[in-house]
Amino acid sequence: MTSSRPPLNRALAEFGTTIFAEMSALALRTGAINLGQGFPDTDGPEEVREAAVRALRDGRGNQYPPGPGVPELRQAVAEHQSRFHGLRFDPDTEVLVTAGATEAIAAAMLGLLEPGDEVIAFEPFYDSYAACIAMAGARRVPLTLRAPSFRPDLDALRAAVTPRTRLLLLNSPHNPTGMVLTREELAAIAELAVERDLIVVTDEVYEHLTYGVEHMPLASFPGMRDRTVTISSSGKTFSFTGWKVGWVTAAPALVSAVRAAKQYLTYVSAGPFQYAVAEALRLPDAYYRDFREDLRRRRDLLSDGLEQAGFRVFRPEGTYFVTTDIRPLDEKDGLAFCRALPERCGVVAVPNVIFYDDAEEGRSLVRFAFCKREDVLRESVERLRRL
Repeated sequence: MTSSRPPLNRALAEFGTTIFAEMSALALRTGAINLGQGFPDTDGPEEVREAAVRALRDGRGNQYPPGPGVPELRQAVAEHQSRFHGLRFDPDTEVLVTAGATEAIAAAMLGLLEPGDEVIAFEPFYDSYAACIAMAGARRVPLTLRAPSFRPDLDALRAAVTPRTRLLLLNSPHNPTGMVLTREELAAIAELAVERDLIVVTDEVYEHLTYGVEHMPLASFPGMRDRTVTISSSGKTFSFTGWKVGWVTAAPALVSAVRAAKQYLTYVSAGPFQYAVAEALRLPDAYYRDFREDLRRRRDLLSDGLEQAGFRVFRPEGTYFVTTDIRPLDEKDGLAFCRALPERCGVVAVPNVIFYDDAEEGRSLVRFAFCKREDVLRESVERLRRL
């Protein structure tokens, strides 16, 4: 007997397969260079990888680790927040380890929202945001960041807040635009959150990847310590994206709410890798500085090449993505352009339109990742010049 019920939850049916899966499959099928999905093509520090091997061999984390995360990592996260941002968190009650930042976002939405709540998020937004808000039964309210600066319209943000607004979901440094919120913008957002009694969830996975500007956590601003859920992860900072080790720092009540949802998602994950990430977070300042400067060089290499190939380039302040406009190439449809690009010149990119509710706003924008080896970026630039 065939069921008449739809096979998918209606709230999620609109999302389908992610664009990253589609583009990565296209890269594999065509042999194209994949500058679409944001993962490095080299591993991170050897000492961090060896720390994971040592944990495996010593039997640390091979069985279920503690639900909140291993104590060593929670302590290291607390030390990191103090060392880099002057924020003090209790590792026992104010730090939660998650299966990457993606699970942290999902658990935050599920744990903090009720059906019908409104969530304001910067548009373009990372694709999991929309799905996680939908899973919580809430309604997303986009605040559009517009080229060329992609700065938030703070008056529009204030106007978007209604009695149903429960939460602001912020991403800075911002994927895909590379915008980094300024001190003045963060102060205005903090003032609004306090005034309207809003919770703020901040996705700060690119916190160490800014170029000539400073990243400042919103939790460090007046009134925000107890109403901000700060999310970060090891994948972007240490180039071990497959380990999926992320974390949440927040006041105890907020951490408890996120953990209540997280325990029914993965429960626990990445046991041995948690010990390795604890060691990684204690790497000297030189590591963070050198990694950032290396990526700055790669950003400029790819940005310069894209400009020479005819793209309009919006050079990012942070992350490891470059957003471009394809209209100078007499192209208008970013999705069609990206689907054809591997056959045309052997490079894969991602169309920004999939990050927008307002499809027209993102229609001609395309994102490239520069977290690749320099020789790969040079070859990509040569191929793109064929356009």
